[in-house]
Amino acid sequence: MRSGATRGYRKSISESRVMLELCDLHSFYGEAHVICGASLTVAKGEAVALLGRNGMGKTTLIRSIMGLTPPLVRSGDVRWRGETLVGLRPHAIAARRIAIVPQGRRLFASLTVTEHMTMLKSPRAREGWTVARIFSLFPRLAERRHHMAGQLSGGERQMLAVARALMIDPELILMDEPSEGLAPVMVRLLEDILRELKQAGLSILLVEQNLYSALAIADRVYVLETGKVVHECRAFDMAGDPTSLSRYLGVR
Repeated sequence: MRSGATRGYRKSISESRVMLELCDLHSFYGEAHVICGASLTVAKGEAVALLGRNGMGKTTLIRSIMGLTPPLVRSGDVRWRGETLVGLRPHAIAARRIAIVPQGRRLFASLTVTEHMTMLKSPRAREGWTVARIFSLFPRLAERRHHMAGQLSGGERQMLAVARALMIDPELILMDEPSEGLAPVMVRLLEDILRELKQAGLSILLVEQNLYSALAIADRVYVLETGKVVHECRAFDMAGDPTSLSRYLGVR
């Protein structure tokens, strides 16, 4: 099921603005068919939320885009600026200015804040996201620059995971459950940061269990169910649609 309002909204986005496009994607863990023909788009400067109940394939879809294995993409396509990404290694995908903030942050406990940020320094960093610019966005990290990741709070670790991703000077950030385990005050801070990144022109594909946080950030939403996109609409429309919230997400 697809929303007619969303189709009209998508037609208003010129093809030249579409950055990421998934076309009938099928991904497998062994013989388990997890992503079953998913299609979606993300435009330049757009935040898109990928919603769904647990176990519906959201993380698998993010891993498929980033070239992480498992899963294995067996058919369909992932296109970035019209170029296929299927078959490329993760480092080659990252070199095309696509960054990932993985679920669980995946930081190195024994490395400092500054070491995390400089390990992935892009040659474009002098013109894009420099350490100084990131510290202005995350003043808390500037205060903790010499602390090891293992000494940081959960909110600070999430800030660092985002900061590390920015150091490749991305045009698209894939975010997998960024608010997981965060206190409400840190969730609101994260929302503010993501809005700033969107205003700076970055595209965001956001997997998020916190429905209202996702709707506060996103322009559009897709709902994934058993590996298929079963609903898409504007975030504003989803927030005001109790029938869809109940049917697809179990929210009453």
